Amino acid sequence: GDGDGGEGGAGGDRDEDVTGAETPGAKLSQSSSAAALVNRFLPSVQGYFLLSSAKRVEDDDNDEKTPPPVAITRVDSLTGKARKERDEVGDEVKGLVGGRSLLTFVKSNRVILNALVRSSPNLLDKSLSALVKVKPLRTFLDFDVKRKYFSSLLRKKRASASRRYGSIRLNVRRESIFEDTYHQLRLRSADEMRGRLSVNFSGEEGIDAGGVTREFYQVLAKEIFNANYALFLPSHDGCTFAPNPNSFINTDHLSYFKFVGRIVGKAIADGHLLDAHFSRSFYKHMLSETVSHHDLQAQDPEYYKNLLSLLTYSLEDLGLELTFSDETESFGRLRTTDLIPNGRSVAVTDDNKGEYVKLVCENRLTTSIKAQLEAFLGGLHELVDKDLLALFNAKELELLISGLPSIDINDLRMNTEYTSGYSASSPQIRWFWDVVSAFSEEEKAQLVMFFSGSSKVPLGGFANLQGMRGLQKFNIGRAAGTTSLPAAHTCFNTIDLPEYENAEVLRDKLLMAISETQGFGFA
Repeated sequence: GDGDGGEGGAGGDRDEDVTGAETPGAKLSQSSSAAALVNRFLPSVQGYFLLSSAKRVEDDDNDEKTPPPVAITRVDSLTGKARKERDEVGDEVKGLVGGRSLLTFVKSNRVILNALVRSSPNLLDKSLSALVKVKPLRTFLDFDVKRKYFSSLLRKKRASASRRYGSIRLNVRRESIFEDTYHQLRLRSADEMRGRLSVNFSGEEGIDAGGVTREFYQVLAKEIFNANYALFLPSHDGCTFAPNPNSFINTDHLSYFKFVGRIVGKAIADGHLLDAHFSRSFYKHMLSETVSHHDLQAQDPEYYKNLLSLLTYSLEDLGLELTFSDETESFGRLRTTDLIPNGRSVAVTDDNKGEYVKLVCENRLTTSIKAQLEAFLGGLHELVDKDLLALFNAKELELLISGLPSIDINDLRMNTEYTSGYSASSPQIRWFWDVVSAFSEEEKAQLVMFFSGSSKVPLGGFANLQGMRGLQKFNIGRAAGTTSLPAAHTCFNTIDLPEYENAEVLRDKLLMAISETQGFGFA
């Protein structure tokens, strides 16, 4: 079981009435037993954490006591190539008394630790605070646990602001909701913005008891991506959006970007969802994470494919002569940007092409929209602290902003193709559908995000799923081996699924892949 109640679990006998239905008393007894079992571990866990999460006193001898880095194999889920890497834990963990041992303990006991925190959320403010303060440890906290802790902190700030400033009253016209909201909020301070929002649509009767505000966010989210404002561009799949490098055509674009950042921050702080799905690189920018060439695949799959070819083959074989510059189109004109000083005069070679790819992606995903990013993040971080957002990874941030989509597994199954020896009757395929049909809504969203790059379900269902070549159904292909994790190719909406020996192994490997990997499978 997962240790958080066990209701309806497979293990153990249950008290039932004469009709075979589970009684309320049985549920209460089972829940209480699970809680009692979990809490038995609490004193030991608290003692271990207090000791292990203390700052290490500098001592040369400590280096000898720290286990050496472990060699792991990373498989690039896009190129299929494997490489050995050192599994570094980072200075943040090494600086603690427990060091790698603490990281190993948390990883091995993540189920019970999450159960403890669900049972007593205030532990994250006290003895188990290292789980949120030490970045590598956050990985092992479940999304719902982090979201609950995150919301509790923001709720305190909102309550304080409401007492001081009262409600923010908005009167907006549906047809001008973006402009009306912008003008009514732009002079408000960050503290004022944290107050309760009360919305009225002009010419419409109704008291805002929460429903009107929810509708307000839904209508406003659509206008954020209105092409007339030129703020965002749709990605190739049409489901996600990224800042428009040419947004300067709108003279107020930076002020608008700050406004949009504030709206996203306000929605997050108040627990409202936005029907707004951004590109993966944009979520990474919100978290101050480094982007890579893999983040280009959804925005410009053809260019991304060319970069992969560049990294795979020699320049001579490809017949390319490149320089350290990047050519982009702006209103029908080609614009050349030097990636290094005098870059257009420096040739790209097979020895330095890796640096070229890194720089050209940095230019397209970051430098070209630097002003827009700074404006948006300035507004966002006014309402939600940067360090607090860092609790989440990019995938979780999308779920935090946009919520869990409604995913019809039967619809996905009806629009799936099988390749490399698999068919609908293959044991692994039958197990796959049995496993994902039993997934929670969060796990279903992670699955769709894993193979497509976004949790957003296409309008009209999975029959309209987009890939590099236009409409492209979900595909499950057979991968060699029986122990490696499934790998995803988001350009092609594909999962490479090894021939696992049974459904249990398939479930464990698939869950590990969709919840823990970001662009890489682990072997």
